[in-house]
Amino acid sequence: MLNTEFDHLLDKARKLHFMGIGGSGMCPLAEILLAEGKIITGSDVDAESDTVKRMINLGAQVVIGQKAGNAGDADLVVYSAAIQKDNPELVDAIERGIPTVERSILLGALCRRYDRTIAVCGTHGKTTTTSMITQILVEADLDPNIIIGGKLPLIDGNGRAGKSDLMVCEACEYVDTFLQITPAVAVILNIDADHLEYFGSVDGIVKSFRQFVAQTGQLVIVNGDDPDSMRAVEGTDKPVITYGLNKSNRFTAVNIDTDSASHWAFDILKDGEFFCHTRLRVPGHHNVLNALAAAAAADYAGASAEQIASGLESFGGAKRRYDVHIVKDGITVADDYAHHPTEIKAILSACKEMSFRKVWAVFQPFTYTRTRDHMQEFADVLSIADEVLLTEIMAAREVDDLGVNSSQLQALIPGAQLFGSMEELADYAIANAQEGDLIITMGCGDIYKCAKMMANTLRAR
Repeated sequence: MLNTEFDHLLDKARKLHFMGIGGSGMCPLAEILLAEGKIITGSDVDAESDTVKRMINLGAQVVIGQKAGNAGDADLVVYSAAIQKDNPELVDAIERGIPTVERSILLGALCRRYDRTIAVCGTHGKTTTTSMITQILVEADLDPNIIIGGKLPLIDGNGRAGKSDLMVCEACEYVDTFLQITPAVAVILNIDADHLEYFGSVDGIVKSFRQFVAQTGQLVIVNGDDPDSMRAVEGTDKPVITYGLNKSNRFTAVNIDTDSASHWAFDILKDGEFFCHTRLRVPGHHNVLNALAAAAAADYAGASAEQIASGLESFGGAKRRYDVHIVKDGITVADDYAHHPTEIKAILSACKEMSFRKVWAVFQPFTYTRTRDHMQEFADVLSIADEVLLTEIMAAREVDDLGVNSSQLQALIPGAQLFGSMEELADYAIANAQEGDLIITMGCGDIYKCAKMMANTLRAR
């Protein structure tokens, strides 16, 4: 349910304390408020994370570890959905009468300060598409405010404070957090079966997206090729712009081609007429769709066709989205955030279209419920790879009471291997990969650490 009671508190607050300030969803909010002149403090558990170091360099006061008293004399304490209600730092703030607010509510309040907030939602592709829009608008000197769920090299971070009335942000559907945002423009990329422990069914997810559309003020940009996304906009009185590969969409791509360097070149049509030609440095048909969504949003924001083409061409990807760590001795090590079967299928299919000898898929399942709900689907899409290496399930916010484990997934994938530690897995992969191979780690947990281990081993050769 939409909560606007903190809007005025945000305006009045002089000092804000962020619990988990290094989180990808927290640091860009803190950065924008720092640029406003607010005093920002925070806590985190990882002193070495790039985001924590960035926040300290920007002027935030950060302590490592979460304990009572960390909030000090803050006027407002911000916490993420990952923070447990019995967290001593949060409990202490509440007991001392400091107003506390969940991160998504603060995001909604912040977005309402801007007349042209573009909120990017969907089960897959939010970070990449938000990053593409950012690349275009920043290079076009439109000075946007930005909140991204991953690091974008162009802005060297997850967030950016601009001086325009443009805000571009990710809007995540998990536990309906995106329903705290009332954007001018909603960009709906896709709707897929995920977070079923909360939504119950795809119909439940569509219902939430339909509410998000109802809260949108000016325009809806939607994937016209995705039936469930189109269900979400049925009956809306808002203007709707569709995009996709079907020629009936207002924005579409034709003459799609790839070259030896795995660049994806195509023409963008708007209303059936040539709009621009562009070439992506990120692989896959799914990124062609992301680029079309970004083009439609940037067109609304005032970027020219030439600026849109240029921005898409210069976009090299966001952190943890086909993020190449190293190419050495003919072996490529990359990392990707893919953690749902649809995402894994998209990235592995794209990798198989490249010129690698073998594709090694290194997968860390995330949460017991998602692994249970999509067990056979995970097995099917991971089998696209030539070699499959698995870790144990990362529990995250869940407890192990479902009887689900990675060995069950391993049994469904011929030749798959399961490792008890990332160190063992990394050593095995590097010892057995050959020239021309790609090793790609996948998952939304900490599997990126395994990619770093393999890259370090290659560097030391």
